[in-house]
Amino acid sequence: MHLSPLLVAAPTFTAAFARVRLTIGIALLACAATVVIDTHDLLLHSPVLAIHIGALLVVSSFVVAARALHDRDLRELTQVRAVSQAAQQVLLRPIPRQLGPVAIACAYRAAAEHAMVGGDLYAAARTGTTTRILIGDVRGKGLAAIEDTSAVLGAFREAAPEHATLPELAASLERSVRRHLAELAACDPEAGERFITALLVEIPDQGGVARFVSCGHPPLLLRHGGSVRALETLRPSPPLGLASTDPDAYRLESVSFGPGDTLLLYTDGVIEARDAEGDFYPILDRAAAWTWENPDRLLRHIGRDLDIYTGGYLEDDLAMVAVRWGPAPGAVMDPCFSRPTVSSEART
Repeated sequence: MHLSPLLVAAPTFTAAFARVRLTIGIALLACAATVVIDTHDLLLHSPVLAIHIGALLVVSSFVVAARALHDRDLRELTQVRAVSQAAQQVLLRPIPRQLGPVAIACAYRAAAEHAMVGGDLYAAARTGTTTRILIGDVRGKGLAAIEDTSAVLGAFREAAPEHATLPELAASLERSVRRHLAELAACDPEAGERFITALLVEIPDQGGVARFVSCGHPPLLLRHGGSVRALETLRPSPPLGLASTDPDAYRLESVSFGPGDTLLLYTDGVIEARDAEGDFYPILDRAAAWTWENPDRLLRHIGRDLDIYTGGYLEDDLAMVAVRWGPAPGAVMDPCFSRPTVSSEART
């Protein structure tokens, strides 16, 4: 019985975990081992030796070619991921963990497989002694909605410091969205049907109140005094793209917001997540069991709870922003700023 043909397994298994060069090296070693074994079996001058080596070289060639194609695809995938990460950094810029007197955490999941950004959006900006936060949801989902996402985020970053009130800011965003949709109308006949739900929140540094304007967006949650409630808007405005350019058309709501209170902003990807029976995620019923003291832990807890509820399958993009008055647990005071900043231990 000649065992040298079994050496073809060496380059085949090597290609499963090693790159091309190592696979070629193992193939050459297998050829040398074949000569040694067949010489031991008195096949040195037999045509069987040539058959064994020829078969090994043919199989090794196919294996090396397959590994080379795999490595090429892996390099392309790495480049695509790098581009995706860069796009996410441009569109969804990281929000500092501490803005003025509030601690902030954010989370994002795209519905499209392997995508890192989609039709949901969030942003935050400092305007003097006020922190302003935007969360929104573009009509549609996944990669097709990125164009509208980019337009809204760019408009918010430009307009947030320029307007004294949230209704004025909302009207400015509406004008920007209308210009964006008008530019698209020439090449996209359905551009007029696009819209973006949005929620604008403003938290002054002096504390005691949080103000918000809703443009057709799901209500934010407030945890105050150990209880959680949804802040329903009495007169919500239409989504951006369908709303008014007059600031007086937007209703400014306010709610008490002080030390220890936490706000949760989210998109409909959270409340429209379904379990195996098709029931929507009961966010208010689940909220009582969450850990609200730390924004980062709160969002991680919600993410795990959503995975358990849905079995890990989400049909839509989702974004969440948690805002807590005061530093997150583990924060220290920055003597240069005289307001809380997050320590390295808390970041970890």
